[in-house]
Amino acid sequence: MRDRKIYEVSKRLLDIILTILAIIPAALLFPLIALAIKLDSEGPVFYKQKRVGRYGQEFWLLKYRSMVKNAHELGGWKGNGPDLRHTRVGMILRKSYLDELPQIINILKGEMSFVGPRPERPEYVGELKQKVPSYEKRLAVPPGITGWAQVNMENDASVEDAPEKIKYDLYYIENRSLWFDLLIIFKTIFIVLRREGR
Repeated sequence: MRDRKIYEVSKRLLDIILTILAIIPAALLFPLIALAIKLDSEGPVFYKQKRVGRYGQEFWLLKYRSMVKNAHELGGWKGNGPDLRHTRVGMILRKSYLDELPQIINILKGEMSFVGPRPERPEYVGELKQKVPSYEKRLAVPPGITGWAQVNMENDASVEDAPEKIKYDLYYIENRSLWFDLLIIFKTIFIVLRREGR
């Protein structure tokens, strides 16, 4: 129990340090990203969506908008072929993970961490709780910008891949440590740089 408490405090401290380091480049990138989004398509710069966090508490997740206005009217993406809901700038932001940058605000507020299971929408959580008996364990830790599932699976994995993602999430929860978090962060950086180099 004491080791777990030390880990929780260390993890929060790591989140704060990484957020402070990220604030300056994020502030420098903001006007460029905001301008690109506005010039590329109609709609707001930011996008917010209700997600479920630790202990089932709901919060507003922030992102740079990567989809066209009223994208929900085009229906959901099924995992086959290009996703027509994304703008040209949005595809670049998603490929580079820059669309996730505003979530440093969620981290500062304590709603998220840099590392943890990706937060799901409330309607999916209810469905997954029924389908996956151990899903409740996923809500025992703060959700993250990246996680063990994200570094082991494709970024555009479909809804059908949810059970596989949850297996990775549960493995992380059972084995979480500061070193595991750092490993995931470094693997995420490597994946982003590899994608950028393509």
